[in-house]
Amino acid sequence: MILLNNTYIVMKESDIRNNDRQKRSAGVSRRGFLSACGACAACLALKPETFLTSPVKLTGQERRARIRVLYSLHAPVQVQPDWPNIGFDFNPVMERINNSLVCSFPEYEFLPALASGQKEAEKIIQQDEKENILGYIVYQMNCWNRVVQTVAGTGKPVLYADFQYAGSGGFLVYTATFLDNSTPNVGFVASSKMEDVIAAVSCFNIVKNGGSAADFVKATECVRIGSTPAARNYSVYNNEIRFLSPGECSRKLSNSRILAVRDQSAGMADPVMGIPVEYIPFSEINDAWKRADKDKSAEIAKGWQRSALEVIEVDYDTLLTSAAMYLGMKEVLKKRGADAITMNCLGGFYGGHIHAYPCLGFHELCNEGLVGACECDISSTATMVTFKTLTGGRPGFISDPVINTAKRQIIYAHCVAPNRIFGPSGKTNPFRIMTHSEDRAGASVQSILPVNYMTTTLEMNNQRKEILMHRAVALDNDPDDRACRTKLCAEPVGDIEKLFTMWGKWGWHRVTFYGDLKEPAYALADATGWKVIEEA
Repeated sequence: MILLNNTYIVMKESDIRNNDRQKRSAGVSRRGFLSACGACAACLALKPETFLTSPVKLTGQERRARIRVLYSLHAPVQVQPDWPNIGFDFNPVMERINNSLVCSFPEYEFLPALASGQKEAEKIIQQDEKENILGYIVYQMNCWNRVVQTVAGTGKPVLYADFQYAGSGGFLVYTATFLDNSTPNVGFVASSKMEDVIAAVSCFNIVKNGGSAADFVKATECVRIGSTPAARNYSVYNNEIRFLSPGECSRKLSNSRILAVRDQSAGMADPVMGIPVEYIPFSEINDAWKRADKDKSAEIAKGWQRSALEVIEVDYDTLLTSAAMYLGMKEVLKKRGADAITMNCLGGFYGGHIHAYPCLGFHELCNEGLVGACECDISSTATMVTFKTLTGGRPGFISDPVINTAKRQIIYAHCVAPNRIFGPSGKTNPFRIMTHSEDRAGASVQSILPVNYMTTTLEMNNQRKEILMHRAVALDNDPDDRACRTKLCAEPVGDIEKLFTMWGKWGWHRVTFYGDLKEPAYALADATGWKVIEEA
C-alpha cells in the first residue's frame, strides 16, 4: 500500500499470480462462465419460483449427472435466536437458489435436501450412494451447523457457499479449516451475487468430463478470483493519532483491569499483554443493576431517545432497564478499579442471571473511554484495551465479519458499537436504537460509522503471543435486516484471498479501530516479544 496526498493505493495480488492460477485451473474460461450467468438471468425472468421438493425428471444419459444441494440450517423457518434472526423464513431463499440452478443447468438433476447437522447429513449421504451423485453444493444457512464436514468426507467434489449474514461465521471458520488442511475436494464461493454461484457451479462440468475433484477446486478458485473486482484507489480523510510509546503503553496496561462475567464463578485469570483479568459472577452485576438510581436511569434513557436518529421497536421500559444495567456495570468497574468489562450476555439473560441486555451500556462505556465487550471474549476485550491505550482513547469495534467477494469487501457486523469512534472528545456519528438482532429483543445499537477512513482490524492471542492484523478502507454501512445491526463495509488492503485463511485458528471475532495502526502495532509487538501476523 502506498500513501500519496492522502490517497491510499490498495494493492491486490499481482496479475501474474492470478494468471498462473488460471492456467492451472483446467483451462476454465471466465468468459464461458459469465456467458452462463447471462443465460441464467434471461431464463430466470421467465421461470416461476417454486421450491423443489423432488428432483426435476431428466432422461437418458443426462439423468446420471446428479448434484445434491444440501442446505445446512436449523429449520426452514428459524425458531431460535441465531443469525440471521429468529423467525427468518428460508423457504423463499431456497426457492430462488433452486430455480436459478435448474434454469442455468438443464443438463443436471439437482436434488435439494435440508440437514441440521452431522447425523442428518450422514443419512442423506447414505441414500446418495444409490443415486450416482456427481458432487455436492452445501449452503451454510445458519452459522454453526456441521454438515459440510461430513459431505467433504465423501471425497466427491463439493462447492461450499455462504448465505451471507446468516451462515457466515461457520462458513469462514470451516473454510479456513479446509484451506489449512489442504482439503482437496472442497471449493468455495463467498459472494452476494447469484451469478458468481452459477459460475462456480459450472465447474462441475470439469468432473462430468472426466476431471478430478482437485481440478474442480482449482477451477472454482479461478472463477472466484476472476469475478472479484480489482482493487481500487481511494482518497481517505486525514486521521492523525498521537500514539503512546510502547513502553508508556505497557505501563498503562499494567494499571488496567478486565472484568470477565462468564457465569457465577469468580477468581483471577492469566493476564493478557500485562493486563490483569478477573472473573466476577453474574450476581454481582445483577445486584448492581437492581441498585441503580431510577432517576439517573430515566435521565440516561431519555438522553438516548433524544440522541438517536430513531428508536425502532424498543419501548421506554427496555431503555430504562438498559440504562440501569449501564449504571450497574459502571459501579462495579469503579469498585474493582477496572476499565473494561466483558460479559456472557446472552447466556446471562437467557439463564435468568441478568435482566437487561448490556448492549447500550457497552455502547456508552466505549464512548467515554472505557471498554464494554460482548460474549465474555477476553482476547477481543484485551485487544480493545491495548489499542485504546496505544491510541490515547480510541474505542475498538468488536465484530463478526463477513466477506463478500462480489464487492471485494469485508463487512464488520455486531449489535454493539460506539458512535464516538475517534475517542471520547472526538466527533460523533448518527446511531439508531433497535432490538438485538438475533432474538429481536432488548435494545442494541446500529451505529452509522464514518466512511472514507483507513481502519485497522486486530485480534490478540495471549497463548501464542501473536497479534493478527489487516487494514481496510471504510466505504459504507449496510442496512440489511439480517444479522447484527451495525455493518461497516470496507475494502481490505492487500490480498482478499489470504483473508479467508485465518478464521479456523483465530475464531470469528475481530476488533476494528479507525486509523492506520500498522507501524505502532509492530512497535508494540517488538517491545513486548509478541509477533504481528498480517492476514491480508
